[in-house]
Amino acid sequence: MPSNNRYSVAVDIGGTFTDLVAFDQATGRVTQSKQLTTPAEFSQGVWDCLAKAEIAPGDAATLVHGSTVAINIAIEEKGAKTALVVTKGTRDVYKIGRQNRPEAYNFMFSRPTPLVPRSRTFEVDERLAATGEVLVELDEDNVDGVVAAVRDSDVEAVAVCFLHSYIDPVHENAVANRLRSLLGRDVYVTASNEIVREYREYERTSTTVMNAYIGPKTSAYVGRMQDRLAEEGFSGRFLIMQSNGGVMSPETAKALPVAMMESGPVGGVIAAAEVGKRLGFKDVISFDMGGTTAKTSLIKDGEVSIAQGYFVGGYASGHPVTFPVVDIIEVGAGGGSIAWIDPIGALKLGPQSASSVPGPICYGRGGTEPTVTDANVVLGRIGAASFLGGEMPLDAESAAAGMSARLGDRLGMSATEVAHGIIQIAVAKMSLAVRGVSVERGYDPRDFAMLATGGAGPPHAIAIARDLHIPTVIIPNLPAHFSALGMLMTDVRHDYVRTYYRPLADADFPEVMRIYAELARSGEQALEAAGVEEDARDNLWFMDLRYVGQEFWLQVPVSRAEVEAGDVAPIVDRFNEIHDRRFGHAAAEEPLELVNLRLTATGARPKIEFPKIVGDTEDARIGTRSLYLDDPRNPVECAVYRRERLNPGVEIAGPCVIEEYASTTVLFEGDSLIVADTGELIIKVGKR
Repeated sequence: MPSNNRYSVAVDIGGTFTDLVAFDQATGRVTQSKQLTTPAEFSQGVWDCLAKAEIAPGDAATLVHGSTVAINIAIEEKGAKTALVVTKGTRDVYKIGRQNRPEAYNFMFSRPTPLVPRSRTFEVDERLAATGEVLVELDEDNVDGVVAAVRDSDVEAVAVCFLHSYIDPVHENAVANRLRSLLGRDVYVTASNEIVREYREYERTSTTVMNAYIGPKTSAYVGRMQDRLAEEGFSGRFLIMQSNGGVMSPETAKALPVAMMESGPVGGVIAAAEVGKRLGFKDVISFDMGGTTAKTSLIKDGEVSIAQGYFVGGYASGHPVTFPVVDIIEVGAGGGSIAWIDPIGALKLGPQSASSVPGPICYGRGGTEPTVTDANVVLGRIGAASFLGGEMPLDAESAAAGMSARLGDRLGMSATEVAHGIIQIAVAKMSLAVRGVSVERGYDPRDFAMLATGGAGPPHAIAIARDLHIPTVIIPNLPAHFSALGMLMTDVRHDYVRTYYRPLADADFPEVMRIYAELARSGEQALEAAGVEEDARDNLWFMDLRYVGQEFWLQVPVSRAEVEAGDVAPIVDRFNEIHDRRFGHAAAEEPLELVNLRLTATGARPKIEFPKIVGDTEDARIGTRSLYLDDPRNPVECAVYRRERLNPGVEIAGPCVIEEYASTTVLFEGDSLIVADTGELIIKVGKR
């Protein structure tokens, strides 16, 4: 590889900070940089971080990018003016949605507002049966009339979703191609079969509409990134982080922007699984707390949990998206989460965030509302002078004054008491999220280690672990840049699905093999577009199965040999085992239904590895600081250490503080840590 293309670079744009990690393939040196996110133009954070790290785009062999741009467009409802084209008679499917009511006693409950109104939903006279048989032929004159109506509606995007097109997309593709031909490149057209070929009309329609709605702005963003990188001499591989934990080519991202909705947080989960395995911890709870939110995910036996769908905006009133995503629970409890008092005088936290502009009070950028970061500064848990390695000093006095003026005076509490209360509320909210991925899914958190990341994760991890009796907390290298680091550890990945509904005993396995071969061809094309060498490609096969009479299915891994032989016995046994582990029971005598066939195409990428650290003769202990830990009235004098000076094998007992460039780890009385050979902090959590 030419010496001028020696870096593997990843940049993650979050709600508050933009993070960069660069790995020098020649020396093994890791470079990090962090800048406040620029909301007016997200991509500017990429160039700011590259400049700060003194890396020219032309020096990068690979640049992996993850951002919140797609999810922000959806949540803020700033997407394109979109039309929807459907089968005649199904115009109201998207509006009606599902009739579930998740908040039964909430009188103010409201269902999601469709992103496309009924007035911009157009019907085409065509119909397929669920078997794929054509019941009503496509009417060409009717199609031209619909295209004219779409043009007259002056839309920027069109979603096409026909009944049963997951079986055969012949009509859907014909109409989508007609729209593209007559409307031109200025209108973004998405057909449902290009995203997900799976039954459930409402969810499939919602996913297609979401892809069209965010498509124009997201694809323009990716295009601007490509153009600027090329202008600045970048000639390597530009890859986009996906929600499913893999990366994809920019061309795929432009056509499938819905795949990058959660592209930022998932990188950290992938890295957590990798680091956990290297340290001998296969069962890990990944916990990431940034400036805006806290996110958690469960990793069992070294495998990341993947959900086949999620809700943009939350389950209660969000928009369903049927697309694979790393299974993450997210709560509005980040460093910038704002503390406030409700009408009955109770202290509350979030989900509102100070974000990067104006930010917490202590940033000195105009913020006036107390936040979690302000609380940590007031309690001494974050060093005001050492924040971001001293690059961004914090104003502790203003934080304390704001804490008292906004909250303390009304509550009759001191600034430290209010700050302590804010941290307790934050810990309680985050503990509930961790319970959501563990206890509520049949796993005991005491059997797991917690790997804490994000700039705000290490200061709170011990308190959360103690609350849930988690025995071990791991603070990895570069915790505040961990999502970006994870992007350097990810493979190229694409997921494909095809509904194939019938009793498992009646499955036509030659037909099943034909479908898997079709899915594999799509995967090969996507991997080739991402520049994956042929010998680095692989396919994983799955079946979605359920007992006859059940509504929802479980995803079961299957082998090519089992499918070729039509050998259902091991597949049935595997399903029953998964069902028993998930729900505590299985009905081995009950017949199974096959619902969907799934294939995951992967392309392996080189993984970076941290070298074993060499002992430093410098003294790691740099002084002491007064911290308020368990008692908000009585501070504790704690030793302060610089993490980069800690030798491998060193053991430290709490209470103490471990400071590094962009984060701080807080240990309480009874906690102890040991430094791993590769630099991770492995903390034994004490008991209160």
